[in-house]
Amino acid sequence: MDRSPQLEAIELETAPHPTASIIILHGLGAAGGDFIPVCRELDTTGLPPLRYVMPSAPVMPVSLNGGYEMRAWYDILPTNDLARREDEAGLRRSHQAISALIDREVQRGIAPERIVLMGFSQGCAMALMTGLRYPHRLAGIVALSGYLPLPGTTEAERHAANQHTPVFMAHGSHDDVVLMSRGQAAQAELSRLGYAVQWHDYAIEHGMCLDEIRDIEVWLRKVL
Repeated sequence: MDRSPQLEAIELETAPHPTASIIILHGLGAAGGDFIPVCRELDTTGLPPLRYVMPSAPVMPVSLNGGYEMRAWYDILPTNDLARREDEAGLRRSHQAISALIDREVQRGIAPERIVLMGFSQGCAMALMTGLRYPHRLAGIVALSGYLPLPGTTEAERHAANQHTPVFMAHGSHDDVVLMSRGQAAQAELSRLGYAVQWHDYAIEHGMCLDEIRDIEVWLRKVL
């Protein structure tokens, strides 16, 4: 029996009767609504009617922050060993919940190949983890300012349905929260596994910029 938590989500539509969806996963301590300004900034000219789905992660204690409770897709353990920081159980719970959210869009009439999975920071990790394992072809994955979680399991657990799904990766060169080297390592691993990755970097810290949004628009017009 599936006991994945049901995610609360804010939705916006660019026009009635959307035929494509973009599911956007926020970063640590944020919430779904924090991406509303990005959705409003995206120029959707030339794109089909879109539904933006912006779920909020559950509230949980985060070990790295002294157990302070905040919205998080998974815990981060307080160690400098990046591999041992990973909360595999939390990652897998959120993976199931996000997969269920994609399934719900399909049940609402959006074909999987018309769904883009986008994430920032922790949300980026979840977008990569979920998108590469999803059993039906997605339109694309947008991975912003994050990294590849559980890299040792990706090759064995990935699903052939998304082997040729385009991946847009972007990172700030001045990011001191998630170092750009971690994003570059993810890009290198995905390229090694044969994924079509488009890499972008920007002279920014841990955030987004207008040039990045413009580049995402161009990419969305290609995949949707």
